[in-house]
Amino acid sequence: MTTGPPDPLTGSAAAPAGVYNVANLLTMVRIALVPVFVWLLFAEGTGGRLAALAVFAVASITDHIDGELARRRNLVTDFGKIADPIADKTLTGSALIGLSVLGELWWWVTITILVREIGITLLRLVVIRYGVIPASKGGKLKTALQILAIGLYIMPGPLDPLRWTTMGAALLVTVVTGLDYLVQAWRLRRETLSGGVGGTV
Repeated sequence: MTTGPPDPLTGSAAAPAGVYNVANLLTMVRIALVPVFVWLLFAEGTGGRLAALAVFAVASITDHIDGELARRRNLVTDFGKIADPIADKTLTGSALIGLSVLGELWWWVTITILVREIGITLLRLVVIRYGVIPASKGGKLKTALQILAIGLYIMPGPLDPLRWTTMGAALLVTVVTGLDYLVQAWRLRRETLSGGVGGTV
């Protein structure tokens, strides 16, 4: 559990947030929406596609809302730290795989993005003993481009040039930010070890 900032009146630390809070509830809603989204994605007709797009949009919005709530209302929990990235990867991963199964997105694009996302998630678990690398603007741009590109692929209509361009940008930023994270993780480990901390930061 994360202890909150000191109370301005008493000077003591605020009580840690419980697992059952609105931020974690939104995270669980996002996970629950994934099978609904997949089912609609494979449904026939324009109506199914539009419904899938609506569910994907709602789930994506909850990702932003739960993060803001957790930070502003001191609702950060260990459960949320684990469940939130799982929910994100499950949503985008199921969308990418589903589009590739339908033959609408090249498999090499899906595989490249998934390898980056899963690999960096695992790397975070490895380097956490040395310290935390804060989220970068590039990472936020990567997420925004991925969501926009996936949304364009889900949306029915003759939008191929726009889809390709946006997905190409998302893929480029995904790879570049992944490489940047690798460099930062290597530097963090090197600096920690050279400082004689022994990886206990």
